[in-house]
Amino acid sequence: MARYTGPKTKIARKFGEAIFGDDKAFEKRNYPPGQHGNNRRRGKKSEYAIQLMEKQKAKYTYGILEKQFRNMFKRATAAQGITGEVLLQLCESRLDNVVYRMGIAPTRSAARQLVSHRHITVNGEKVNIPSYQLKAGDVVGVREKSKSLEAITNSLANSSNVYEWITFNNDTKSGTYVSVPARIQIPENINEQFIVELYSK
Repeated sequence: MARYTGPKTKIARKFGEAIFGDDKAFEKRNYPPGQHGNNRRRGKKSEYAIQLMEKQKAKYTYGILEKQFRNMFKRATAAQGITGEVLLQLCESRLDNVVYRMGIAPTRSAARQLVSHRHITVNGEKVNIPSYQLKAGDVVGVREKSKSLEAITNSLANSSNVYEWITFNNDTKSGTYVSVPARIQIPENINEQFIVELYSK
């Protein structure tokens, strides 16, 4: 499936935050791209523009295309609970995201690649679908043959993030998706209510 492969710093500057992780180029120029990017008198954005930007930020952050994202919104609308919160929970429950959160990969795009190349297992079975939706209690691990991969060992060595809804054992290189995270446990700076308002028009 097609993915955004363009310059990530440019996208991060558009949203005013390093949504793809540490980025030295973004730190140097943390204002919007373009010849008027550093102009402090930029026009006030419309309500629609703000809502659209929030949706785009969520899509770029999680690496999800429009059709897939819209389908997730429909699922969130049909589910019990607050629609915006459920939408983010569905994003967080994706296999590629959990692989990234566990520290097995340094970025979500790297996590997608590991999943696609069959390096990851769920409950002992190889799964190569990045958008695979995990359920509470699912065990995510690195395939036995892939445990010595340099990319994985380096990522785990540099990982320091801890999440209450995920456990991970560095020795076995496997962890458990303990529970669906509450909104307060999701660190992403996304205003999901704007996305709900946009799709509800």
